[in-house]
Amino acid sequence: MAGKRARRTLTRETTISDIAAAAGVSKATVSRVMNGVSTVNEEIAKRVRDVVVELGYSPSQTARSLSLGVSQTVGVLVPDLENPMFHQVLNGFNRAAARDGYRVLVADAFEDADREAEVAIDLRDRTDAVALFAPRMTRENLLELIPRISPVVVFNRTTGKNAGSVLIDYREGITLIARHLINLGHKKIAYLSGPTSSRSNWERQKGLDDLRAHEPDVDIIDVPCGHSFQDGYEAWSAFSHTGVSAAIAFNDVVALGLLGRLAEEGVSVPEDLSVAGFDDIPFASYSSPSLTTMTARLSGIGERVWQVLRAEMTDSPDREPVVFSPELVVRGTTKVKA
Repeated sequence: MAGKRARRTLTRETTISDIAAAAGVSKATVSRVMNGVSTVNEEIAKRVRDVVVELGYSPSQTARSLSLGVSQTVGVLVPDLENPMFHQVLNGFNRAAARDGYRVLVADAFEDADREAEVAIDLRDRTDAVALFAPRMTRENLLELIPRISPVVVFNRTTGKNAGSVLIDYREGITLIARHLINLGHKKIAYLSGPTSSRSNWERQKGLDDLRAHEPDVDIIDVPCGHSFQDGYEAWSAFSHTGVSAAIAFNDVVALGLLGRLAEEGVSVPEDLSVAGFDDIPFASYSSPSLTTMTARLSGIGERVWQVLRAEMTDSPDREPVVFSPELVVRGTTKVKA
């Protein structure tokens, strides 16, 4: 039948060159039609779209990204993917990003501050924007990195309004949980501190220093620890001889590791030792006894991190820091000192 193209049967994957040849136009015209550029003559655009349907062409996402200069993908750099706290923040972030049509690429820095900048730059090269979760690098390095990977949002570090930031008020949180223990009659408390490069650990230390200044009869002992289950497990030997009646762990992971060791040692919780964590990860409510901790609704925080990053990707970023106040959740691992 005159004027009707015979349907082609290709033995290889259809390319943009095939579309251009079949439609009698240039590859550039096909690209403009596929990318929704409105300057193409509508008759020509319709001819290209008809050929696309006829040949079953599906454009490569990579090629389309190169053409448009966007990937609809954002990167997230996490200091430690073993920590379930970051899983919850990521869950909220990922769901919010997906609702806006974005995918999320995640990288782990393995608590290595020296490699964070390199990984962040690599992430940014592959994505449209980057979220840095609790970066461990120095402030000087962070402020130097931000303009190199913009658009960027930073979770749990301040940026001097050089980028969007979302933070949890750990200083307030540690004060609330320490006062909970003090009100239960505990006067000698161990703090199992986190990584020295962690901003959240710095803020906890400041909160405890405030308490020391206002509660001279309370003895708060710093116990160098870390961030992992193993760190919490091993910490007991460092303070078992101190006579403390309560312990505050850097996070729930450390607290759960400590609870495992205490069970092995025959130390009864909370009768012999009250224990508190921080973050309210899902495991916290299922430990035995269930863990007293601080909750900050981490999934919701993840959604807010996405919203701030999305604003950074526009001409109207919001650089005012967003600060979340944690809340005390009292469970079975703390009680009145006998």
